Amino acid sequence: MNAIKYFYSAFLMLVVFAACNKVKTDDVSFVDAAAAPAKLSVMFDITQDNSGLVTITPNGEGAIYYDVYYGDATATPANLSAGKNTTHIYAEGVYNVKIVAHAVNGKTTELIQKLTVSFRAPENLAVTVAIDGANNFKVNVSATALYETFFKVFWGDVANEPGQSFLEGQTVSHVYAAVGTYTVKVVAYSGGVATTTYTTTVTIVDPVLLPITFESATINYAFTNFGGATATKIANPQNNGINTSANVGRMVKNAPEVWAGSFLTLGGPIDFSANKVFRMKVFSPRVGAKVLLKTENLTNGGIFFEKEVLTTVANTWEDLAFDFRTINTGNSYSKVVLIFDNGTVGDGTANFTWLFDDIRLTNQMPVSLLALPVTFDLPGVNYEVTDFGNNQSSAAVDPTNGANNVKKTIKANGAETWAGTTIGAGFTTNLPFTATKTQMSVRVYSPAAGIRVRLKVEDRTNNTRSVETEAMTQAANTWETLVFDFANQSSGTAGLNLAYTYNMASIFFDFGNVGTGKVFYWDDVNFLANNVIPNYLALPIDFQSTTYPYPFIDFGGATASVVNNPNASGINTSTKVGKMVKGAPEVWAGSFLELVNPINFSVLKTFKVKVYSPRIGARLLLKVENATNGGISFEKEATCTTANAWEELTFDFSTINVGNSYSKVVLIFDLGNVGDGSANYTFYFDDIRLN
Repeated sequence: MNAIKYFYSAFLMLVVFAACNKVKTDDVSFVDAAAAPAKLSVMFDITQDNSGLVTITPNGEGAIYYDVYYGDATATPANLSAGKNTTHIYAEGVYNVKIVAHAVNGKTTELIQKLTVSFRAPENLAVTVAIDGANNFKVNVSATALYETFFKVFWGDVANEPGQSFLEGQTVSHVYAAVGTYTVKVVAYSGGVATTTYTTTVTIVDPVLLPITFESATINYAFTNFGGATATKIANPQNNGINTSANVGRMVKNAPEVWAGSFLTLGGPIDFSANKVFRMKVFSPRVGAKVLLKTENLTNGGIFFEKEVLTTVANTWEDLAFDFRTINTGNSYSKVVLIFDNGTVGDGTANFTWLFDDIRLTNQMPVSLLALPVTFDLPGVNYEVTDFGNNQSSAAVDPTNGANNVKKTIKANGAETWAGTTIGAGFTTNLPFTATKTQMSVRVYSPAAGIRVRLKVEDRTNNTRSVETEAMTQAANTWETLVFDFANQSSGTAGLNLAYTYNMASIFFDFGNVGTGKVFYWDDVNFLANNVIPNYLALPIDFQSTTYPYPFIDFGGATASVVNNPNASGINTSTKVGKMVKGAPEVWAGSFLELVNPINFSVLKTFKVKVYSPRIGARLLLKVENATNGGISFEKEATCTTANAWEELTFDFSTINVGNSYSKVVLIFDLGNVGDGSANYTFYFDDIRLN
């Protein structure tokens, strides 16, 4: 009868819910499909007054009510709604309490839990306190005892702690917020006032593990020094270049030993199963200093593996690589040993002081400085690249020419919007940018047209000095040469500074979008000796490209297109020009082109446009807009002074807000007048440029 009562109660609730949502249905099959209750448990709470009063609280998933069989002579079970409890007075003894959980469709699940009611203090209390194997800040506790009813654990890290209750057979856990030594107390309760207590201490430590960054406030970077060297963690005194972290390691090498150094003992053996190349950032006082990185067994120094490399720059951070690919992975290595200038006695001066940071295992082999053009074809050249953001690059064969070596980059599913690839360790010579030579090129084989590709160049010793620009693919599954003009930097990035040194490049495919598994091939990274017209839309716009379609966006009744120059004479003898025919109905009819990169107003702020007008006094409004927000704009208007002849109009943008981004170039002729589409409202324009 109780089951029927609860079933109809639950069903009535569903009907009311459906009525509130104005949905009519006679299908209640979902009720029959519901699963039986799961994760059934019960908690006992016995009063500490020798009365034998026990509070029983069942719990589970999918249960709407419970039957509680007390396990003594009481024949009739207690019937409880979900979330409720029942109390019962027991005599001293051991009882099997049975919990029957009922689902809305009548399905049931049973649990039998032993209940011990004793009015004597628990005996033979045994407590297990263990630090979790996966979390050094987590402690797990379990306990057993005779005559106990339940336990409480007090973790010892807060004042006035109420304690956490648990039963025999259960394990409870706690995560400490900080390292330290804590007193853990476990109290066993019976049916009486007498209790039994167990107390111990646990020490929470944060072990040193790879990668070693020196940034943790809880890790004790406990160096073991030997031979006269002293290593410590310090605040980064050279916060620049490739290492702007707050803290680093420092080693000062003193006499008497040529092998003076230091080591860190890790919290566990190093895992060489996937990665076998150590990388470490080093700030050396001189070029050619030797850096030895060694790994040792925890207890047997005769089990080790080491590699030594030379520093290549002085007083500058560089990222050194140590090739451990031939290490015997059957051995166990738990110590990381560093020795600078092995074979030379140090004198403790600045000339024997090194900084080091970011000791980590990777699969990135040492990469080479590359000479432009980078073709991936020269024998003996290390063409390794460095991926980031979950890019996946590898050496590959040209999909159209089996004799040509290229790079293949997969922007993996879920890869970061900024995922990219750094080309080698940089270039052997600085990129020779000038005021008139600002372009690089890369051959690209793309899976689709219309994909933005970003190229970034930087100073490899100071990555705060960089400039980025974009090009756009025009074809799918065919090779094309993308031109990157660094005079037009990407939105939100610094502009080209001819006073800086640029000698490293990174390429970003489908920049701004999360990776979806697109595959790109690329080749022939080069600096252009002379600027060329890019195969995407950028200033200046001269309509001479034979590959770019110049996709005008018309509005209000105007139509713009690229046509042959109707009068190749005077100041404009080019073959192709823009043409706009202004028709009805809007007085503001016009057209715009969207550039791949925002316009760079950092230096030049005057627009020039060549115009061929059918009449004197016609006006041209030139406007620039943000790519996504038309409310961010700037415009100027100029008046034609000749008819049926080319003239150059000037637009002063000196007061434009250069903090905004503008990617659209908008043209409106005779704003305020409705065009009629005749020759009197037909205009030609060309050579839109910043001057």
